[in-house]
Amino acid sequence: MTDAGLRHGRASLGLSFGVQGVAFALLVTRIPAIQDQYGISDGLLPVFLAAVPILAGAGSVATEKVVARVRPSLVLRWAQPLVLLALLGVGAGREMWQVAVALGVFGLAVGALDASMNMLGVSLQRAYARSIMTGFHAAYSLGGIAGATLAWAGARWELSLLASYLPVVAVLLPAALIGSRWYTEGKGTGGKGEVGKRPDGAEAGAGSGSESAGGALSCKLLLPLCLIMTFAYIGDSTVSNWSAKYLQDVLGSSEQLATVPYNVYMVTTLLGRAVGDLGVRRFGAVAVVRGGSLLAAGGFAVVAVAPGAWVGMLGFTMLGFGLCVIVPQTFAAAGRMFPGSSDAAVARLNIFNYVGFLVGSPLVGALGDAWSYRGAMLVPMVLVLATLVHARAFGPETARYGGGHERPRTADVG
Repeated sequence: MTDAGLRHGRASLGLSFGVQGVAFALLVTRIPAIQDQYGISDGLLPVFLAAVPILAGAGSVATEKVVARVRPSLVLRWAQPLVLLALLGVGAGREMWQVAVALGVFGLAVGALDASMNMLGVSLQRAYARSIMTGFHAAYSLGGIAGATLAWAGARWELSLLASYLPVVAVLLPAALIGSRWYTEGKGTGGKGEVGKRPDGAEAGAGSGSESAGGALSCKLLLPLCLIMTFAYIGDSTVSNWSAKYLQDVLGSSEQLATVPYNVYMVTTLLGRAVGDLGVRRFGAVAVVRGGSLLAAGGFAVVAVAPGAWVGMLGFTMLGFGLCVIVPQTFAAAGRMFPGSSDAAVARLNIFNYVGFLVGSPLVGALGDAWSYRGAMLVPMVLVLATLVHARAFGPETARYGGGHERPRTADVG
């Protein structure tokens, strides 16, 4: 693969992450409008909301099977347009069955899209032999901010869902299809192709240790990363679902001010991911993930004890900078740990972002009702701190030795 091919592949994949960020934000930020358009009751709404991540998990599982026969780039090339068309279907329908079908297709396609995007990101990072994974997720965050802004404009101007979605899909769909021409698997994806060089001169995935332990997919070795992914998304869903209510009901802010923390969280997530790869290259993935975990835990602690709204917003700002690096580095660690089965590892790991999304919001809500919302914020804090226990899984020695025991350290590919 030429340097130009890698650059084109990186740019096209970054575009794909950004498009997905826009599409997902346009869906989740217009949920009240979707509920009104289809007459979905408050009791039925959680069923629809839960169905999307459940089906996304199923889509991720299916993608693991599909990429055993076709390249991830082919899955991504067709999953992304399907997501955009499903979004348009949500805006165009009027009957309950129509939104059910559209959301079902959206969920399945999102699972395939998320899995295949991260498969390509992991393989490109291996080809580059340096950390680039966090940058792809920065593109997703940027797309999310753009999508949320477009959704706000649609609500502000009282546009119908179809009028809000149609122009966006009309622009993004051809852009995604054109960009898909340059998708690149990089090297060593799922055992296909050459194995990329590590900065220390060794081959990533080379040697008997990698083949025996790191090359073959082991659920036992992958489990710590699955837990970390779940805990990170529990933290993320806590912010997205409860930050506004917490600021208004617990810290006594105005309704207008209560909308600020999530926006701040999105911006700080973008900023943190924009520089995250530089941090990984300078300090290593283990140090960056440990630092992010401590910062995120500190953010939850500040939120829990905040005397007022402005201190609470400081806590949510810390959360954005802390949580932002964990998810992309978890995908990257799975690729290093299982260089011969990275596609399957990413597909299975991807399921747990939906698990965290499903668990996080109900968990905090139940604890808040039964105990207190201040106390509920301590639970994701403890879960994020648990990442420190498994931080070695992000190290380069894990890739070579399958995460078994301490080994002499080598240079980090990330």
